[in-house]
Amino acid sequence: MHEAIYERFAQGFAERAKHWTVGNGLEDGVRMGPLAHDRRLPAVGALIDEAVTRGARKLAGGHALPGKGYFYAPTVLADVPDTARIMNEEPFGPVAVLQPFRDFDAVIKQANCLPYGLAAYAFTQNARRVNLLGEQIESGMLGINSFTIAAPEAPFGGVKESGHGSEEGTEGLDACMVTKFITES
Repeated sequence: MHEAIYERFAQGFAERAKHWTVGNGLEDGVRMGPLAHDRRLPAVGALIDEAVTRGARKLAGGHALPGKGYFYAPTVLADVPDTARIMNEEPFGPVAVLQPFRDFDAVIKQANCLPYGLAAYAFTQNARRVNLLGEQIESGMLGINSFTIAAPEAPFGGVKESGHGSEEGTEGLDACMVTKFITES
């Protein structure tokens, strides 16, 4: 987020994350479910610890939760340097990684720097910036002012090393079609 609101946002976001209910996702009121398997617990922890070692601030979470299951506290890291592994590897865990920005073009460059492009999210109140984000972000799916990027009737797919082509939606039917071009004079 822009440096003008960064610290206020980071603190507010972390405070909310501290109060999210973690548990069985089928139960009412639960906001965060388990990790995929037991190997994710130390993997997520290692990424967080390494980021903190490199200078990130841990504002919330950062630890496995006690009890049965593979539960990890929702974690918010601020001021995460680009050199931290978590900036270049998917944590597959409940970790929000925050960095301030000043310049829009630098944000686009940072967002597109990895060889992956499944999904991206952006939040803005500027209509011109909405269009620029749509044009310049290299991802198969982009949520602007929304976390909803998947629906049964919409295509699902990435770009770069996150995949080519789409599944679902009418675009997903293309792989099942035999296209023939016929011309006659």
